[in-house]
Amino acid sequence: MPPKAKFTRDEILEMAFQIAKEEGIDAVTARELGSRLGSSARPIFTVFENMDEVKELVILKSKELYGQYVEEGLKNQLAFRGVGMAYLRFAMEQPKLFWLLFMRRPACGNLPLTQHADRAASRGEEFSLTRLKTIQEHKNVSVILPMIDDNYDKILQSVQEPYGLKREEAEKIYQHLWIYTHGIAAMMVTGLCSYSTEQLEERLTEVFQGLMMFVKSGNKSERIC
Repeated sequence: MPPKAKFTRDEILEMAFQIAKEEGIDAVTARELGSRLGSSARPIFTVFENMDEVKELVILKSKELYGQYVEEGLKNQLAFRGVGMAYLRFAMEQPKLFWLLFMRRPACGNLPLTQHADRAASRGEEFSLTRLKTIQEHKNVSVILPMIDDNYDKILQSVQEPYGLKREEAEKIYQHLWIYTHGIAAMMVTGLCSYSTEQLEERLTEVFQGLMMFVKSGNKSERIC
């Protein structure tokens, strides 16, 4: 008869999530979890197969939390700006989770295919070798962004529908905006610079308006350099 679990999966996962928020995903170890729970590491492995499983679920919880920020941003009257501000707010308020989701190369290059398939199954997803190869081989933002942000389609609609844009036009604007917004977020997370809410809103609006003018002009611009 297997030993009775001293802690539930939810209790252990919540503590692992707290560690990741405070210290980063690399600090989520069996030893640290046991210490935080006031126990040895052994009870963890009565409900989880290994620490990889714990970390995978921490990543999922991080994505869920980020998704809440996005949903709040989409309620803004100017949804594109609301989402951009939500992205920046997530970076400011949850820097370790922001780093986990958006500042790391996808950790998929060295795992065996069977492990990728098992991970997909644990998330209720269908394993796709084509998708895996795409992540490994392509570094273009148009390929990577939809893969690292589960909210891609919702955010794209917030750009496309209010302004009557074609999908390819909306994607061009969204991807440019993301590059710009991610750059600001990275500078804020690393402590390189800081901005007020008013400054951020002003900058996002200016960039969006410039991109809209570019798209509406048929992508024609004068060569200036």
